[in-house]
Amino acid sequence: MKPTMSRKDRIKNVYRVATGNFLEMYDFMVYGYYASYIAKTFFPAGNEFTSLMLSLATFGAGYLMRPLGALFLGSYIDRQGRRKGLVMTLAMMAFGTLTISCTPGYSSIGVLAPILVVLGRLIQGLSAGVELGGVSVYLSEIATPGNKGFYCAWQSASQQVAVVMAAAIGMYISSILPPAEMLSYGWRIPMWIGCIIIPLIFIIRRGLKESPEFEARHHHPSNKEVLRTVAENWQKVGLGTMMSVMTTTTFYLITAYIPTFGKHALHLSPSDSLLATFCVGISNFIWLPIGGAISDRIGRRPLLFLCTILTLCFSYPAMSWLVTAPSFSRLLAVVSFLSFIFGVYNGSMIPFLTEIMPAKVRTTAFSLSFSLATAIFGGFTPAVCTYLIEKTGNRASPALWLSAAALIGLAAVSRLASSSSPEEVPLKESMTASNLEFSGND
Repeated sequence: MKPTMSRKDRIKNVYRVATGNFLEMYDFMVYGYYASYIAKTFFPAGNEFTSLMLSLATFGAGYLMRPLGALFLGSYIDRQGRRKGLVMTLAMMAFGTLTISCTPGYSSIGVLAPILVVLGRLIQGLSAGVELGGVSVYLSEIATPGNKGFYCAWQSASQQVAVVMAAAIGMYISSILPPAEMLSYGWRIPMWIGCIIIPLIFIIRRGLKESPEFEARHHHPSNKEVLRTVAENWQKVGLGTMMSVMTTTTFYLITAYIPTFGKHALHLSPSDSLLATFCVGISNFIWLPIGGAISDRIGRRPLLFLCTILTLCFSYPAMSWLVTAPSFSRLLAVVSFLSFIFGVYNGSMIPFLTEIMPAKVRTTAFSLSFSLATAIFGGFTPAVCTYLIEKTGNRASPALWLSAAALIGLAAVSRLASSSSPEEVPLKESMTASNLEFSGND
């Protein structure tokens, strides 16, 4: 008999997985927000641009580890269970955070400083490569019929709480510490706060219950079987990667990159840039569950088409309007528009990815798709945008990078829409017959 989960247990488990997801994104956002300070502390160079690029490249380097994390840690979760894997990824993320926050600056220990920071980022990336996929798959498996999009949205929504909290802490610290003290130790304070809450999140996540769908399976694939099945489904993984490029690029553009963009390209105050990011986090938090819930009612594909087309049509004009007369109000208007696109797109894309992947390797295949997108496109968005502005002199050029991501996402959605695979059934999400066949279930 298939195990069941009560409504009360579902709510508790959504909270338990969301807290760990919060920490993962909080750590990543803090690094992005303080990239310029980290550059001067760990990557001193002949000019400010070179130092900043080294810091942002290290930020992106964490994403290069994500595909490895997706394959090996994803395989572990598909074999051993969602609960065990999500506790392990939290431990790895905590270790990476502690490494970065406690490493002395270049002036104290020389070249060892940037080496340790890069190591910490690589460990964080390895963990993050499967954290998002593991949480998304878990939420999709405990969702009530017809509400998978809404349930899955809380994975990304929890990350927006991290965006808001990191921005709020950053604004407060910047308001009470002068620039010299911010460079000396102030930028580390948000990281230390993240370290302090790690034990609490461990306690919360340890109470996580295994998903009934995983417990009901009689066969759990070996590592070799997982890798073979993923290889056999390379087309789905590739299309999933293409769809994920759009959401990862949009997210890191409007969150991790905004403080750097506001300060260096728009010449706004750090507090204005962080306030805009704070507002984006709130906006994302609102639109994600709305997007997921709408996709449960009308289907995933219409929303995916709508968001990619809106991005292609309006992102560059909006960015051009912003840079002609930079101001906080214009910055807020543009990132709010992009936040709407991100929330609705991601709210429908995440459950869609869980539906098209083979069930027995769902975590590995999902995580690999998403991590490849972040490694190739999304994670390097801050570095690429900084480079484009420097080399072209066009402060609106980040919109070109975003438009390229939207075009890739549109191509993937179009390919899936024209395939012979049956449509998802949003109002009857019991995942019977045709939908399970589409997912590659046993």
